[in-house]
Amino acid sequence: MFDDLNKRLGSAFGRFRARGLLTEANIREGLREVRTALLEADVSLSVVQELMDRITEKAVGAQLIKSIKADQQVVKIVHDELLEIMGKSDTEIRFEKTGPTIIMLCGLQGSGKTTTVGKLAKMLVEKHNRRPMLVAADLQRPAAIEQLKVLGHQVGVPVFAEDGASDPVKLCQASLVAANKLDRDTIILDTAGRLHIDDDLMEQLQQIEKRLRPHVVYFVCDAMTGQDAVNSADAFNKALDLDGVILTKLDGDARGGAALSIRQVTGVPIKFVGKGEKLDKLEGFDPARVVGQMLGMGDIVSLVEEAQRHITDEEAALQQERLSKGKFDLNDFRTQIIQMKKMGPVKDLLGKIPGMNQMAGQLEGVDADKEVRRIEGIIDSMTPRERSTPGVIDIARRRRIAAGAGVDPADVSSLIKQFDGMAALIKQMSQMSLMDRVRALTGMGRNGMMNPGAQFGVPKAGTGKRLSPKEKEKMRKEREKADRKRRRDGK
Repeated sequence: MFDDLNKRLGSAFGRFRARGLLTEANIREGLREVRTALLEADVSLSVVQELMDRITEKAVGAQLIKSIKADQQVVKIVHDELLEIMGKSDTEIRFEKTGPTIIMLCGLQGSGKTTTVGKLAKMLVEKHNRRPMLVAADLQRPAAIEQLKVLGHQVGVPVFAEDGASDPVKLCQASLVAANKLDRDTIILDTAGRLHIDDDLMEQLQQIEKRLRPHVVYFVCDAMTGQDAVNSADAFNKALDLDGVILTKLDGDARGGAALSIRQVTGVPIKFVGKGEKLDKLEGFDPARVVGQMLGMGDIVSLVEEAQRHITDEEAALQQERLSKGKFDLNDFRTQIIQMKKMGPVKDLLGKIPGMNQMAGQLEGVDADKEVRRIEGIIDSMTPRERSTPGVIDIARRRRIAAGAGVDPADVSSLIKQFDGMAALIKQMSQMSLMDRVRALTGMGRNGMMNPGAQFGVPKAGTGKRLSPKEKEKMRKEREKADRKRRRDGK
C-alpha cells in the first residue's frame, strides 16, 4: 500500500538531503517533486495546490534547527500538512438509545460493498457488543442476496430477504418489523449499486433514505480507483448527505490519492478501511498511520496490534525473560518464526517497521514466505539437543539435517552462521541499559538521527558504508566467544 508514493516522496526528500542546507531556491525545487509525486498518486489537483501552498509557506519561512537535518525538517512539515488535510481520526458510530440503529451502505458495483456489510457486522458484534441484522436490499445483482446470506452465516447474524421482491424500499421497510421481532438493535442495509452513477440509482437510494431515515449513511468505495473514488464520494454526498466513507482494497495497488483527497474535497471523514477479503479485515481509519506509511515511517502501531492478537501474554513474558538473560537458541528462533507467520506475510511485516521499507522493497520477486518455511523445515529436522546447542552440529549432522529438510548441507551451515550473529546480537542487547535498547530498536542514535541497526554496527540502508576493520574484528571475537560457549554447553 502506498509503495509508489513512498518511493517518489523519498526521492524528493533525497534532494534536500543531498543539498545539506535549505535555501528558498532548493526548497521550491524539491517541493516541485513532492507536487509531482502527489499528482501521480492521483491526489486531487485542488488538494495538491492547497497542500503545496501551505507546505511551501512553512518550509521557506521555517526556523531551522541546527541539530536536525534539513531533509528531516521538510519531512516533518509535509507530515504535519498531510495530517491537516486528512483530518482527525473519527471512527465513532452513533447508536440510537431507543429502537434499532439503521446503518445504510451505498456504493457502485465492484466496490466491495456487500463484503463490507459482513465485515461491519462482525466488528459491531465483537467490538461494540451489538446484535445486528443484515438486509438484502440489492435486488439488481442476482448473486448479492446469496452472498449476503453466506456472510451472515459466517458472522452468525440473521439476514432479512424476500424471495421475488422487486421494490427495495418496501423490503427495507419490512425489515424494521422483522428486526423488532428478532430483538435486533442494529440494521445494516446492503443497497444496490451500479457500474456508474445514474439517476435511477440515486432516486432509489433517496427513496430509501426518505422512508427509513437511516441514522448512519456510509459510502463504500474502492481505493484503487483513485480520483474516481473521490468524484463518486462527492456525487453520493450531494445526493444523500453522507456520514462517512469506507475505503476498500487499501491493501492492493492503491496509489493513495483517494485517502488523501476525500476528506478535503467532500468534507466527509473516512471512517473505516478494508484490507483483504477476510471478515476481520475492517479497521478504523487512522490518518497518522497512513501518513506514516506514505512517508516511509512504517506502521509500528498496527504491527503491535497484530502481535497482541497472535501472541499470548504468557508467551510474551516467557520470551522476554529469556531474552533479558541473553538466552536465545534455535527453539526460540522457531517459536518466533511460527508467531511471525500468524501475523501475516513477511513483506507486509517489514513494511510496518520504521526504517525497513527499503528492505521490503528489495524483496520484489523474492518469495520471502517460502524462505521462512525453508528455515522452519531445517530447524524441524534437528534434534532437541541440536536446537538448544547448535555448536554440536558437525558435518555428519549437517548432512542428516539437510536430507531431512530437503535442502543442501550448505543451507544448514548458512542458517547456523546467521543464527550465530543473531544470538550474539541478543546477548549484546541483554547487557545494554534500557535507554540503549530503545535506541537500538528504534534506530535512534545519541544525536537524535535515525539509523536502524546502528547500535550493532549495521550501516544505514542505501549508504554503501562498510564496517571498519576494527568493527569487523570486534564482531568476529563476539562470534568466536559465542561458539566456544555453545561447544562447552554441548559437551
